[in-house]
Amino acid sequence: MSELFEFFRGLGVFGPLLLGIIDALLFAPLANDVLVVALTTRNRDLAYVYALMAAAGSVIGYFFLDVVSRKGGEAGLAKAVPPKRLERLKRYLDKYAGWAIAVACMMPPPFPATLFVAGPAAFQYPRTKLLAIVAAARVVRFGILAYLALRFGRQILRWAERPGVRGAVITLIVISLVGSAWVLWKKLRR
Repeated sequence: MSELFEFFRGLGVFGPLLLGIIDALLFAPLANDVLVVALTTRNRDLAYVYALMAAAGSVIGYFFLDVVSRKGGEAGLAKAVPPKRLERLKRYLDKYAGWAIAVACMMPPPFPATLFVAGPAAFQYPRTKLLAIVAAARVVRFGILAYLALRFGRQILRWAERPGVRGAVITLIVISLVGSAWVLWKKLRR
């Protein structure tokens, strides 16, 4: 796992971009957060560039998710969500989609922001508006993270290096990958 992390760290400013795309599509909890902190502690001058690249990666990844979700549309959601829930979800998103997307994209991992982007996209929420909200929310989130990394970066990394934390992160990643693979397998099977 550390070799994979080193690979992304070795990409410099492009590491958070690539990992942001992967996280948006497959859900890799904490990975980009830890990467932004690690890169910032090594090169403080680029802290906000790392944050912007992580946000840009999220936007690119969510763009691809948006394309797929729109194509599946409401009919695709109807296969996965019971009719009563689907109607409630549609009413909720009609009123609060922008806020739901923004709050979800600012939440720290392991909050599943992907679901809050895929749902509105499936209901044909305007793409430019959706991606603009994602961009703004992710810039705020990763900007705050970059600031915290500048202030407390070394302490955060020491905490993240603890065996219990590292094990928890690896467990979350494995669960996320298995869950993503299972959902993808079920969708492909249909």
